[in-house]
Amino acid sequence: SFTLKKTSRVLVFSLTKGYHHASIPVGIAAIQKLGVEHQFEVDTTTDAALFTVENLKRYKAVIFLNTTGDVLNEAQQESFATYIRSGGGYVGVHAASDTEYDWPWYNQLVGAYFKSHPKQQEAVLAVTDTTHISTRHLPKIWKRWDEWYNFKSIQPGLHILITIDEKSYTGGENGNSHPMAWYHEFDGGRVFYTELGHTNESYADPLYLQHLLGGIRYAMKVRD
Repeated sequence: SFTLKKTSRVLVFSLTKGYHHASIPVGIAAIQKLGVEHQFEVDTTTDAALFTVENLKRYKAVIFLNTTGDVLNEAQQESFATYIRSGGGYVGVHAASDTEYDWPWYNQLVGAYFKSHPKQQEAVLAVTDTTHISTRHLPKIWKRWDEWYNFKSIQPGLHILITIDEKSYTGGENGNSHPMAWYHEFDGGRVFYTELGHTNESYADPLYLQHLLGGIRYAMKVRD
């Protein structure tokens, strides 16, 4: 007998308590379109009250899309940690690293905290791992325009996917191995983070969208 496969769902969370990115609606629409094209359901919210153990169980991955500041209270934090510990996936996009500075577990999860950024400009990225689902389609040397973060509290044990060449732009502060995208398994769950995605234009760029889709698929544990 055939059983219908339960549709995979992701939750896009885009609450901001600090800077609010104008590209959030464009990013949401892009992820919804990826869902239509690749057969997964996309729910979107700015309501932290949805972070309950029961509700989060419905999702293969939770995507923090340009969140900023202190977005979850203690009970919501505990529910989210429980979700990750039971095998949930996390995708952090751009300002997801500018989020929850007073929660050390989140620092370990996301992999680093935002420190500062110079003005938006073109820079050269190096795709250092071309085997991952989020990077195998990318050019090894990738020139693009975005807002480039400097990071603090970079965690050990991250699998770095992309670095930025600080000689190719002005204002980099993380040295020769300045990470821009990474993944790791953490506390029972799968984590993907990409710094890319400040600008509206990112969400119309096929290379970037494939990169983001790959990260989402990794976090969802989709076999590829």
